[in-house]
Amino acid sequence: MKNLEKLLEEHNLTREEYERIKSILGREPNLVELGLFSVMWSEHCSYKSSRIHLKKLPTRGKYLIQGPGENAGVVEAAGKAVVFKVESHNHPSFVEPYQGAATGVGGILRDVFTMGARPVALLDSLHFGPLERPSNRAIMEGVVSGIAGYGNPVGVPTVGGEVDFEEEFSHNPLVNVMCVGIAEKEKIFYARAGKPGLSLIYAGAPTGRDGIHGATMASAEFGEETEHKKVNVQVGDPFREKLLLEATLEVMERDLIVGIQDMGAAGLTSSSSEMASKSGVGVDLYLDRVPLREEGMTPYEILLSESQERMLMVAREGKEEEIKAVFDKWGIDAVVVGKTTEGDRFRAFWHGEMVADVPVKSLASDAPAYERPYKKPNPDETWKESWTRERDWEDALKRILSSPHMASRRWIYQQYDHMVQTNTVLLPGAGAAVLKIKGQKEGIALTIDANPGWGRANPEGAAVLTVAEAFRNLACLGAEPLGITNCLNFGNPEKPDIMGQFVATVEGMKRALEFFEVPVTGGNVSFYNETQGKAIPPTVTIGAVGLVEDYMVIPRPGRVEEGMGIFLLGWTGRDLGSSLYLKVVLGEEGGRPPEINLERERLLQRELIHLAREGRFAYAVDLSPGGLLPNLAEALFHIGMGAELSIETEDEEVYFLFGESPSRALVFASGDLEAEVPVKKIGLVKGERLTAYVNGRKKIDLPLEELKKDWENFFPSLFDR
Repeated sequence: MKNLEKLLEEHNLTREEYERIKSILGREPNLVELGLFSVMWSEHCSYKSSRIHLKKLPTRGKYLIQGPGENAGVVEAAGKAVVFKVESHNHPSFVEPYQGAATGVGGILRDVFTMGARPVALLDSLHFGPLERPSNRAIMEGVVSGIAGYGNPVGVPTVGGEVDFEEEFSHNPLVNVMCVGIAEKEKIFYARAGKPGLSLIYAGAPTGRDGIHGATMASAEFGEETEHKKVNVQVGDPFREKLLLEATLEVMERDLIVGIQDMGAAGLTSSSSEMASKSGVGVDLYLDRVPLREEGMTPYEILLSESQERMLMVAREGKEEEIKAVFDKWGIDAVVVGKTTEGDRFRAFWHGEMVADVPVKSLASDAPAYERPYKKPNPDETWKESWTRERDWEDALKRILSSPHMASRRWIYQQYDHMVQTNTVLLPGAGAAVLKIKGQKEGIALTIDANPGWGRANPEGAAVLTVAEAFRNLACLGAEPLGITNCLNFGNPEKPDIMGQFVATVEGMKRALEFFEVPVTGGNVSFYNETQGKAIPPTVTIGAVGLVEDYMVIPRPGRVEEGMGIFLLGWTGRDLGSSLYLKVVLGEEGGRPPEINLERERLLQRELIHLAREGRFAYAVDLSPGGLLPNLAEALFHIGMGAELSIETEDEEVYFLFGESPSRALVFASGDLEAEVPVKKIGLVKGERLTAYVNGRKKIDLPLEELKKDWENFFPSLFDR
């Protein structure tokens, strides 16, 4: 082998980890075995820096069917199993934006249909650097095209998401993709290998050299040069994925398999070793049987390849030929490439020669777990009285609405097919999406939320606020939260300040989820989002699923009529820190983010759910980023009518108009509205202008169409030229 230090550097292993491998094997590993440990002990696969902290999160709930530890989480909704998960493809999307994002979609789709669920929806949380730079625009264009280029042909609608922009994402874009599927409760499949003596069947695309060491790449910082890493990015084929999906669901329906695992990160190595480890068996792989699309591939490359559209299945005894026949019908290769064995050995053979022999558990469950040193961050408590002085509110409103942080995302979501499968009830652009469950009156509400600005200022508080915002978005539709998935995005965990951000974030999630009594069903940790020593702000992405009792009567813009009252529900505080007003109007970053009273938040959410299910209001919107005035304007754009406001406030006007206090919602309703939380009527739906009187003085009087035009034109003006 090469010089040992060079080999360890190439495999992203420490000297201590190498000595541990030698102790496990009782000898020096060969190159193939070193590759196995490299990918399986990578941060991406083993969670070696995070798993001791992730165990703190609540994983039990009254609707929970399957929590963390499987390909995806599962909750019950209206007698069905809702399968969902969010994953990151951050590093690949920087190196090769189109394929990085496309294969991120492919991977999360497989995580869901591997569980026996038909994927019904995609959502994404995207974060890029400022769009003034051509390089950031190119990354964004590539990512959006990649998501569309994969999700559309497979036939799974992208129904919601978010996008935002911060300087730190210029070299570290975040591409977090969530998939949701529906299955019968009794027909969930798990990553199990069953008993010894069963056949392992490889199904899907031939194996190539793309994606080799993809998991390792995602477990290290980037330096100046990234071009050579393109070989680590997989290449996707959405049309093959569609065929693989249908064939996989058919063999499941016909009960031909015992267990199944997607060949995602670490490919054949992870799928085989993880299933074997969970079932307490060994595995023999015959690598010369694996379908290949490139000549001269070595056992090392075959085991570590992360080529897309591949599954590993454990066949029921004697069902091999029936499985092959199903896949042949769909035009997909299916080949027996191994078997389960007695004992605890992962063995790989190449034309009869054994090229790897290691304990299964040493790969799949005995990776090192590090309690990294950490230093918790101090929340940003900066405050300036100058932030509150009165300004031109019309100008402030226009600037926020036409900024990249709040401008219409239509340019993005119009590239996605959001109506395929005909389940989409509420179209993209709202705080949450709604899908019907075919044959039932119930539906599911879906949302994905993140706020890096909050994370930069206070990671623990950001986690609490983000969980609350996700649940508030569901509550505005009358949906009760059933469970969450999450993607936790950070820099290098080997740095105590970064690890401190992570620990604080987990503690904030724990506090919020225990309070709301909603479990984590699974998720993803993405570390090493750092280039040339510059890390992203700590970014917690929350994907939440809720139950809608009757999708036909959910609140929506089309139910609002002229003359309806506009009501503010909840509590307004003095919250300008880390706000869009601060960033866009004053050009300042940071400041103390909003503080949240969880008791008040729960009261508001319960009241919103109750009022929505009683049909007491036509439409409701959460007031998080931007505050009251920008969010009201955006709601009016969707409604298609103006408003006349009459606002009375004893505090500085800026808090009421642009502050980002949580635990608030705008509600459109006929007549008076009574609630168990503070209610203030602030205006009427009226005409074609947005007019606002504040303490008796007219402060805003603008044609709605003028505001809407600026809001709609930001992205087209950058990309359609």
